[in-house]
Amino acid sequence: MNDNSALLPGLLVLGGAGTGIWILRQSWAQRSRKPRWPVFAGWLLILFSLVWPAWILGAARGPFIALALVSTVALVIVSSGYTLRQARRSTGRASLAPEPSTRTTTRWRETLRWLLAGPIGMIAAMAVGIAYAALVPGEPQTRLVMGGLLVPVAWGGAMAWTLSDDRILRATAVLVGVAVVGFAAAMLKGF
Repeated sequence: MNDNSALLPGLLVLGGAGTGIWILRQSWAQRSRKPRWPVFAGWLLILFSLVWPAWILGAARGPFIALALVSTVALVIVSSGYTLRQARRSTGRASLAPEPSTRTTTRWRETLRWLLAGPIGMIAAMAVGIAYAALVPGEPQTRLVMGGLLVPVAWGGAMAWTLSDDRILRATAVLVGVAVVGFAAAMLKGF
């Protein structure tokens, strides 16, 4: 097959998926207790548009092209109904976003918060990553990479939590506990 052979199947996928998504959007917009066959027909068209290109374009190329086209046409159809509404005037109620806490700070609280967000949070995140690499089944290389990728995410979560939580001793207990349990589990299992 040459590269131009995907044009006609792509147009057919766009047409079928677009019709199915449009049927779904219209039936869901009505919100009445009409028969469910339009919803079933819409889902069936979308599913058919995702599956049939595998036989024409190949087992890898067909579903890839179909999934890209179906999601694109869904985004276009759903976003075509976008409307911009004016914000309501406030009636004196509190805003949806909470105000920052007005916690009292002392030198030892600031130091502990800094330690929890920095080195202690990093040690707890490393414990989570090492425990993941030691305990999860799979190839060793995959476990090491996934454990290494888990460390910055866990560290960022620890930072965000300790800097926003008003109860600093709770954050201390949880992070120290996570570090102890993570390293202990990794040592008991071994790599």
